[in-house]
Amino acid sequence: MTSLEAQLKQLRLTAILQTYQDTARQATQEGWPYETYLATLVQGEADRRQRNRRQRRIKEAHFPLRKELADFDFAALPHLNRQQVMTLAQGDYIARAEPVILLGNPGLGKTHIAIGLGLAACRQDHRVRFYPVTALINALQQAQEAHQLPRFLEKAQRHQLIILDELGYVPFSATGAQLLFQFCAALSERVACIVTTNLPFGEWVRVLGEERLTNALLDRLTFRSHILTFQGESYRFRYQQQHTS
Repeated sequence: MTSLEAQLKQLRLTAILQTYQDTARQATQEGWPYETYLATLVQGEADRRQRNRRQRRIKEAHFPLRKELADFDFAALPHLNRQQVMTLAQGDYIARAEPVILLGNPGLGKTHIAIGLGLAACRQDHRVRFYPVTALINALQQAQEAHQLPRFLEKAQRHQLIILDELGYVPFSATGAQLLFQFCAALSERVACIVTTNLPFGEWVRVLGEERLTNALLDRLTFRSHILTFQGESYRFRYQQQHTS
């Protein structure tokens, strides 16, 4: 290993280390000025770091699956506003810390869209975290029992987008509902939030258990929010029909 290669390795300039010789030959053959040669090497290194950073963002988000917006069957849900989804994918709502609520019956792709928006955010270099709501409440309860709740909330506020999946499938204890409210209040107008739910807003009290707390949570989650309604027949039900007929 040459002295230059050792220095590039020490500085972790991996892309430059891997390409500088081939790029030098191309520069010589094509008569590049020194500035062009240097700029090409630096651009390659910058591109490598950006790719790695995006992959790290995706890993740190803890998505249960990779679900791309490009793979979503919008034709099966003609009432879903595709243009609104694509506009959200551009990420302006994240800079404004606005909530997005995906509302509709199970099996219509709410989680798919939520993950797709989360992946788009990661590729825009935003810090994203995905939580099934029940898992979040368990984590909040553990943090509270360990006297670490303020630290947990502070770490949550370092994200640009938090996704809360499947609110409404399981009723919460009084403590769980209060912790969820405290979590969402800590994010309000600071961190963008995507919520998927199978319950109309008027039925949220069924899982939260207390009307005043429910109204306070809805007040925070619906303020300046983007609401996407999912209507139609369950994808899993359609799939079953197609493969049993």
